[in-house]
Amino acid sequence: MPTTRFSLAILLLSANIVLTGCNSTQPTRFSIGTDSTTFSENTGSDTGSAGQFWLQDLFPFEYPEAVPEEEASLHDPYIPEDIEGALIERTWPRPSELPDTHSTTSVNTLSDIDIWTRIRLGFQLTPLNNSRIRNQLEWYHAHPEHLPGIEEHARPYLHFIVEELERRGLPLELALLPAIESTFKPSATGPQGAAGIWQIMPDTGKMLGLRQTRWYDERRDVVSATEAALDYLESLATQFDGDWELALAAYNSGEGTVRRAIQKNRELGKATDFWSLDLPRGTKRYIPKLLALARVVEKPEAYGTSLNSIPNQPYFESVDIEADIDLIHAAKMADVSVDELEQLNPGLSPAAKLPQGSNRLLLPVENIEQFKENLAELDPGKHPGTGYVVQPGDSLGKIARRHGTT
Repeated sequence: MPTTRFSLAILLLSANIVLTGCNSTQPTRFSIGTDSTTFSENTGSDTGSAGQFWLQDLFPFEYPEAVPEEEASLHDPYIPEDIEGALIERTWPRPSELPDTHSTTSVNTLSDIDIWTRIRLGFQLTPLNNSRIRNQLEWYHAHPEHLPGIEEHARPYLHFIVEELERRGLPLELALLPAIESTFKPSATGPQGAAGIWQIMPDTGKMLGLRQTRWYDERRDVVSATEAALDYLESLATQFDGDWELALAAYNSGEGTVRRAIQKNRELGKATDFWSLDLPRGTKRYIPKLLALARVVEKPEAYGTSLNSIPNQPYFESVDIEADIDLIHAAKMADVSVDELEQLNPGLSPAAKLPQGSNRLLLPVENIEQFKENLAELDPGKHPGTGYVVQPGDSLGKIARRHGTT
């Protein structure tokens, strides 16, 4: 079989044809991870600023005459030698070599590294080399600007997610899953109504105990949604006997979809691993995207990109509040911008007071003490609220400007 590599221009032309002729989507329990594309609620139309990544889902460098997975070798003519080297070298330690993060010694050691190094130390999934992963690696190599964009969005949340994963003993590749789902944007809304950095569907959110009201969507709450998503992933891993590839496929397309595919292969006498199953197109790409991203994070220079250092320390801290207060005035009390407070508390609607039963506010660590001091000065039973009625099209930024703050 010839292995002629088509030029990028031909690929993009073909992709344009696919985009023109394809207008259907496949409903899933969780969204199919459309990278950083954000969709308007109810319409499913693309209103985001990064629609270029939709191309990856429809046509992510799938060469018409790609080497079949069963024939793939460690040397592939489609991959530059620097990428090929990254494919076959694993420089991070095995799980048995990981430090005990609960000991005093290891905590001191971990304080000397950044969060990306800590994530690399916790990689547990087996590195693979097949055509689906190579296609995604080619995409990352052709789009070196993608990873720094993800990094900027992930910065406030990564430490918390890593801490939660390590506490549960889960693979730290899962810390990168929100990059596939939403590019770490809590405001992201999928075409089927999935929301938050973990892109949790409304019904799944209810199943996981996440509240969804006019004023508060807990699927967008980074702490609550992370805990719920990891609970669900752990449950799926148990259901599929510790097979994380099947668990992730079920997270993306639903347990029923994966179980039916497994049953079909059993009846045909075929293998029942993820790579052998007949799954929806988006799900077939979902795991390769994650595994490829882990490789890029492990050795970004091999793919022509880079990662800035992120301190291995908490970005935010949770504060319990009994006072009746909204985000705009909480921002004044903490001396932070409303935009930053909204970024840390995206589950709250504009100008909404903290919901009853969830008086938790996330604040930058460096602003905690000032906020607590100002909070202590409030008279019991009083709050600095204004009674503003939210108007259509309002955002916290717009409301803040009306009230003379930022």
